[in-house]
Amino acid sequence: MNKPKSAGYTNHTLATEFILLGFSDLPAVHQGWLSVLFLFIYIGTLLGNGLIILLVSLDSFLQIPMYFFLRNLSFLEICYISVTLPELLQIFFIGNRHVSFLGCAAQSYFFYACGRAECFLLAFMAYDRYVAIRMPLRYNTIMTKALCVHLSLVSVGVSLLESLGQTACVFSLFYCEFNIINHFFCDILSVLGLACTDTFRSEVFFWVCIILFALIPFVLILMSYIQILSSVLRIKSTTGRTRAFSTCSSHLISVLLFFGSGTFSYLRPKSSRRPARDKLLTLLYTVITPMMNPLIYSLRNKEVKAALVKLGSQRMFVFCKSNL
Repeated sequence: MNKPKSAGYTNHTLATEFILLGFSDLPAVHQGWLSVLFLFIYIGTLLGNGLIILLVSLDSFLQIPMYFFLRNLSFLEICYISVTLPELLQIFFIGNRHVSFLGCAAQSYFFYACGRAECFLLAFMAYDRYVAIRMPLRYNTIMTKALCVHLSLVSVGVSLLESLGQTACVFSLFYCEFNIINHFFCDILSVLGLACTDTFRSEVFFWVCIILFALIPFVLILMSYIQILSSVLRIKSTTGRTRAFSTCSSHLISVLLFFGSGTFSYLRPKSSRRPARDKLLTLLYTVITPMMNPLIYSLRNKEVKAALVKLGSQRMFVFCKSNL
């Protein structure tokens, strides 16, 4: 829905809250099925990513940089989905579509902070695979624990600061009585469409942030995989090439899911944007990707599966011993 922009705001009532439409355009029976589906997805995502965190923390064989980053990714996925999905579940089960102005700003802030942090983390994971394949003899001296911690702190710190500037730029604008957001969370582009002042500077700042903090990590990932591919193709044995590719396959699938859905969602022409389509595309990288990552890394990773079996055996032994 479009509304006229006003150069002045003194004759308007400023909005103190927003109303999220969610999937209200769907029939009630479809909303009912969706509510149950999203509830199970949320619980499954929390359990799956929580299990990855537990396995990496407890198993000594997983105390290497690759799994250090995987644990951080799982924690980030829990935060990422928890920013949006509980709000949507509240709309489904309680029917409360109202969100305060500050609450909307906070949701946007943490959503984009988690998204930016994931972009950087996936880039650092690609670099880890690059070092492992291109410089295997120097891997332990390059990918030290201190470097991994510093890279993780950089990804979080830069993302929090960038998202703070972006959120402040958007929510410092004036929003009048038209306060209905046709989305299931406070997406910045949807919020900007409600401003009753000029949004040109805020939109430019938003796209600059997209280019700097999403495109650059993607380019770094692409450069890493070009180097990885050139190294793998030099391996003469088929078994060696297969083994090298297998160490990257899970990460590559995650990159394609996250960046593919995000790129298609944000970089489409305005003429092709439709609220219903935008919401479905947003679900791909805010809900489906966090749910899929534990499956990708557990089903395609022998070490994770072995750690899972080991943990299950230990718990079963403790259970049986306690009942003797």
